[in-house]
Amino acid sequence: MVYCVLLGLPGAGKGTQALNIASDRGILHISTGDMFREASANRTSLGLEAQEYMSKGELVPDDVTISMLLERIEEDDAASGFMLDGFPRTIKQAEALDIALESSRKQIEVVPYIKVPEDLLMARLTGRWSCPDCSAIYHTVTKAPEVDGVCDSCDSHLLQRSDDQPVTVKTRLDTNREWTEALATYYEDQNKLRVVDGTGDPYLITERIISVLDEIS
Repeated sequence: MVYCVLLGLPGAGKGTQALNIASDRGILHISTGDMFREASANRTSLGLEAQEYMSKGELVPDDVTISMLLERIEEDDAASGFMLDGFPRTIKQAEALDIALESSRKQIEVVPYIKVPEDLLMARLTGRWSCPDCSAIYHTVTKAPEVDGVCDSCDSHLLQRSDDQPVTVKTRLDTNREWTEALATYYEDQNKLRVVDGTGDPYLITERIISVLDEIS
């Protein structure tokens, strides 16, 4: 049984790794976005409360999010442990989470931090291009078109979304780095942080994270 938080900047592969780890170790992967949508769809009292904030474009308050999380981890599929992805995002949230988990006799035991060089993150995040006519998706690193800038299917010129452009991506990375590094320091002070090399084959990265989890199993 393991309770952990997965850290990593955008493009580090957190989503992929969380799914791999959850499958391999039989633990629950909890994405807060998915949790909100599930609770709203099930029309739980907390889900409906969260939906009120989301429908107005507002952030769901920490106390509501943590209450939803505590409800979620009491369900049967969380009996073997869980991996949080996307929460906490601030020191205040991390502290509130620690207090809430303590009340249910649980605690975050380990925090793998997937580290990837910024130039590689930029390449991953700015490499996506799409066809405006047939909607085909390409990536300069993982799925490049046969002719640079031209769709393989219909020969249309590929376009890049504004949020995939370098300036936007750099701003996004800078913003995320600030709170991610703050959380890393918070968990390092508790001797729970474990830095994981996020380069190379995804399955190798999964093995590195599993070895970290094995340390506390």
